[in-house]
Amino acid sequence: MARPGHCRAAAWLPLLVLLLAAGSATAQTCLSATFTGGRTFLKCNQLPVLGASLHWTYHAENGTADIAFRAQSGSSGWVAWGINPDTQGMAGSNVFVASQDASGAVAVLTTVLENTTRPSLTEATLSFPVPVPASAEYSANAYTIYATVGLPRNSTSQNTVWQAGPSSGGAILPHATSGQNMLGVQNLDFLSGTATAGSNSRLHRRNLHGVLNAVGWGILIPLGAMIARYLRVFEAADPAWFYVHIACQISGYALGVGGWGLGLKLGSESVGLTYQPHRNIGIAIFALATLQVFALFLRPDKKNKYRVYWNVYHHSVGYSVIVLAIINIFKGLDILKPATGWKTGYIVIIATLGGIALVLEAITWVIVLRRRKRNQSYGNGTNGTGLQL
Repeated sequence: MARPGHCRAAAWLPLLVLLLAAGSATAQTCLSATFTGGRTFLKCNQLPVLGASLHWTYHAENGTADIAFRAQSGSSGWVAWGINPDTQGMAGSNVFVASQDASGAVAVLTTVLENTTRPSLTEATLSFPVPVPASAEYSANAYTIYATVGLPRNSTSQNTVWQAGPSSGGAILPHATSGQNMLGVQNLDFLSGTATAGSNSRLHRRNLHGVLNAVGWGILIPLGAMIARYLRVFEAADPAWFYVHIACQISGYALGVGGWGLGLKLGSESVGLTYQPHRNIGIAIFALATLQVFALFLRPDKKNKYRVYWNVYHHSVGYSVIVLAIINIFKGLDILKPATGWKTGYIVIIATLGGIALVLEAITWVIVLRRRKRNQSYGNGTNGTGLQL
């Protein structure tokens, strides 16, 4: 009989073979590329997005690198590659932009992206040396940019960026601000060839921001509200419903604030790119939810004449947070554009909670009306319910 360790090893073998085959295929795609004029390059990376690849030869003696950047594009599009000498991201990048003019001639524009909201695409001198003027060509539905660059600060580790977008009549138009167009960032060591997808770290934080907000504001807070509205009607659930309600709301608030804070951090890193409605709604959610937390410390006693006004405030603010949270989660999903399963999954969760709420609404109203009728028959002036009518 095979030992368990051998069984586990055998189970991993097919996966290992597939990973090696995938890696070999990627490398082969990159290394098999050919270039005009007899150009050859010692290293290459198949870039993860926009159908692009980068080929280069690093010259240690003078700190320069010969570059060939190739990306898929229609003849009416444009592609760009560059280096950001100071930080990750597009803002502040020094880039080479290849496009065709109205006559079909391919040209390269060098420019510095001061911001990403209204980037200036006028010819500008780059902050690092370009010993030989850059050139470009278009063939087989792809642009190839050729350039020689002096690596900033004579460092082999550089923040590289690449992008692609449409053009019209030779005029360069803005690229999309979602999906793959937001992931063209990579830290590359031109000496070792090691590449770290800096955008993956940012993407991971964007995804974490979305998950924290969806679970906190979009699931736990509505669930806590349902518990407070419906379970309190059942006498056997008192006072357990209150503690479960508080646990859901505190947990949801904590996760939501974590996601909100991460969103502010991501926003501060996205110079020139602001999702204004998503950001404003997020701030409103945080403010209203925080007011709810402070209002708990000012909750009047049940017999206090002001308790009814506190209840109106508590319910109106709470339901406002829930509605705004659901709206903003869908806005966030539209920004992130994850796999469709994520959006579908959240729709299923919200629809399920809504369906349960409708069923419980009907059940609890029946209980309330029966209890009220019974109390009236006994001459009891109270309605004997916990449901806010």
